[in-house]
Amino acid sequence: MLNLPRELGTSVDHLVEEVEAVWKPEAGDYSRKLVEFCSLKALIKLCQNIVERICNGSYSRFTYDMMLAWEKPTAVDEESETESIAKEKEDRKIPAKVPPEQDDISLFYLDLMPLLVNDEPSIGEDSFVWLGSLVPLVADIVNGRSTFETLTASTGNRLFFPAYDKFLKEIDDCMKHLQKQAKPKGVELADDEFILHVEGTASTQRVVRHIGGTSWPGRLTLTNYALYFEASGVITYEDALKIDLSRDIDHGIKPAATGPWGAPLFDKAIIYESPELPEGVVLEYPEITSSTRRDHWLALTKEVLLMHKFLSEFKVECPIQTWEMHARTILSIIRLHAAREMLRISPPNPTKFLIFALYDELPKGDYVLEQLAESLKRVNSGQPCSASSVLKKMNLSEPIVSSLEAKGVTEVSKTIAGGEDNKTSLETVINQARKEEREVADANATTEGLKEEGISENALILMELLKPFKSLFPWFREILSWERPATTLVVFATITLIVYKEWVGMAISAGLLLVVAKMLRARQERLKDKENEIVVCTASYQTASTRENIVSAQYGIMTIREIMQEANVTILKLHSILVSRADKHADMVMLGLIGLAILLAVIPFKYVIMTVIFHAMIMTSKLGKHTRNNQGERRLKEWWDSIPPTPVRIVDGAPNCPS
Repeated sequence: MLNLPRELGTSVDHLVEEVEAVWKPEAGDYSRKLVEFCSLKALIKLCQNIVERICNGSYSRFTYDMMLAWEKPTAVDEESETESIAKEKEDRKIPAKVPPEQDDISLFYLDLMPLLVNDEPSIGEDSFVWLGSLVPLVADIVNGRSTFETLTASTGNRLFFPAYDKFLKEIDDCMKHLQKQAKPKGVELADDEFILHVEGTASTQRVVRHIGGTSWPGRLTLTNYALYFEASGVITYEDALKIDLSRDIDHGIKPAATGPWGAPLFDKAIIYESPELPEGVVLEYPEITSSTRRDHWLALTKEVLLMHKFLSEFKVECPIQTWEMHARTILSIIRLHAAREMLRISPPNPTKFLIFALYDELPKGDYVLEQLAESLKRVNSGQPCSASSVLKKMNLSEPIVSSLEAKGVTEVSKTIAGGEDNKTSLETVINQARKEEREVADANATTEGLKEEGISENALILMELLKPFKSLFPWFREILSWERPATTLVVFATITLIVYKEWVGMAISAGLLLVVAKMLRARQERLKDKENEIVVCTASYQTASTRENIVSAQYGIMTIREIMQEANVTILKLHSILVSRADKHADMVMLGLIGLAILLAVIPFKYVIMTVIFHAMIMTSKLGKHTRNNQGERRLKEWWDSIPPTPVRIVDGAPNCPS
């Protein structure tokens, strides 16, 4: 930070006077505020010729030192940092004991990031996000933490200068590469439409469009407005098919499986569906092993689609704000390209570098997008460090905000004084969303462990979980069988009184409060610490012989088969009654339904329930068992058995299948 006065062409005393005009030392955290003030003034000057600065390395060196100064703004922080570095160097003098088999591992199988490490001080996540909030080039304040975690996963969540410098230069190279791409044939791109990704050319991997049973290879181009597919001709490409992603209609994109003659064999494609198209547009990204290419294209296309959905949903109609959001989305996609170039061995998760695809998946992500829309209303696209200005300086034309750049420069002092207030609410909802993301990830880790178990293990787990409810069945049986007459009378009388007084809602409320009391008691007794897991014993299952296990499995399959057969027969008999296939049975059912309808219309429903309860109480008592007449049950069974089910015919040919 000693170069700041020289970079700004002023003195340290003058900078101190300027910062004290907007921030008093007694307000606290004075050193960091001084760093922030001076850094933003320097960045405004750096961004004027950012491309040249990136190429000669001065931008990366200067901004890296800024992050170090922001992270350790006081002399005490610098001393502690120096001590930690000295200790680290001393530890490196101790020879590490490496197994012989690991000593010969080729560097080809290593990630690039661990190699981009030196002895200089490293930066942390907060300083990286802080820089992204000032200049959305290496990071955006919305997804900067996810970007940092992905980049530094192999370096202990610390970013070193070689890696930071390499990342910046890869961003510049990717931007220059995209500018050289040919425009789709037969279409005219809009003035603010930029090519974001291209594949299917001679120097890239294939892209295939499937139409029914036919396949058409070609070139696929993604812009910030649409997808363009150009089928390969004999000499050149045919006119491009445009898939407009910016329209406010109910369209979407999702993964799909394709294969020869339309068979869904390989899960390496995406399908675009729209109400304006008779059938979806299927695009396949062939590769031998994984579906990494498909996932990459799916994430990029979905990001563009979600961006336009965001602009429409939150009614962002101002051209300045709209273009600023386009610019931030374009930069996020370019950062993803740069990260994939650095992490070729294990490509990163695309959503970690994107904005809308990330918060479309995160819990409370809609809150973040809502706050993003609010912060977008206060953006100043003419400010030299805004996303749109950065794109313009990096040799991309910008037709919208060029006339406002002078106004942005004159309002820099207001941005310095009030910029922090504009970011606080957005950072709050981002941190809340990330906190809930970690909670959901922990819960899903346990859930995935259960899903990996087999059928037998899941059956044993289910039986173990249902054990507490087994004690309820004997209690219900004792009540219904009048083994405890006093308890049975109390239960029936209570139910009858609740129904007669119409206290059903109060009874449900009492039950819910009882559940709350049980939960509070469990918390007081700290059952979560005493019983932090449920143990399922499989000893009896493992000690059983192979023959017993086979017989048990066969018996279970037969039981399931019988249940399915009974369910099919029941549904077919009901269908026969509904369509009056059996006239006599249908007449009886209709008369019974009419009588029941009249009964329910005339008599209050609570009296019907009381009658049913009284009948059940009488029939389960000894008096009811002595007076019971099984002849009625027999006649009902005979009547049910006499209903002819609707016949079923199974066909194999597709032309014979019903529409």
